[in-house]
Amino acid sequence: MAVRINRRALKPTVISFDCYGTLIDWETGIVHCLRGLVSAHNVSISDEAILAAYSEIEPAVQGDLYRSYREILREVVKRFSGRFGFQATDTELEALSASLPKWRPFGDTVEALQALKKRYQLAIVSNIDNDLFAATARSLGVSFDWVITAQDVSSYKPALPHFTELLRRTGLPKERHLHAAESLFHDIAPTNALGIPNVWVKRSHEKGGATASRAQAVKPDRTVGSLKDLVAMLRSE
Repeated sequence: MAVRINRRALKPTVISFDCYGTLIDWETGIVHCLRGLVSAHNVSISDEAILAAYSEIEPAVQGDLYRSYREILREVVKRFSGRFGFQATDTELEALSASLPKWRPFGDTVEALQALKKRYQLAIVSNIDNDLFAATARSLGVSFDWVITAQDVSSYKPALPHFTELLRRTGLPKERHLHAAESLFHDIAPTNALGIPNVWVKRSHEKGGATASRAQAVKPDRTVGSLKDLVAMLRSE
């Protein structure tokens, strides 16, 4: 996929990443988990409908008063089951958080991170709990210099605290940062607002629903189709 250049030259010291959706194939993880749930209740819906519902429900829950991501996922399952006409059991309400540590990296993730680690400091900026990310981190193949979670800042992206905390911790000007993420809504929009250089890792189109409509006007600094493309782009610059 061609790289689209919209704005400034990139001179990063730190590359930060969204995790789930950018490094981790969370769509496959979500569909696998929720497909099992709806099948257990004899509900027939498409994978696209599962993801569209999730993309509407999760940010709505995150927009409420801060609570842990485990609690967010529990509420997502509750609202999801209600939307499709069944009541999840207590065990089923924990299904997403129980499955999350098993969600796997995309095929290009580990190799790309290892290549980038040789030249840059790396950070994670994620809407997650610390213990859930710790379980994921074992599959990513590198040690991150900074990890900033929703639990750390008591907030969920697209709110700004993840990114202002990253700037505080690194002590570097925003021009020495580059944020790479799949979500225009959760990541590209807030980094645009703060003037942090960004690259949209366009693994898939924004799903239907609330986040898609709010992301239509968001313009990333760069667009790549994969982390492999991101590595190539940085080498060329």
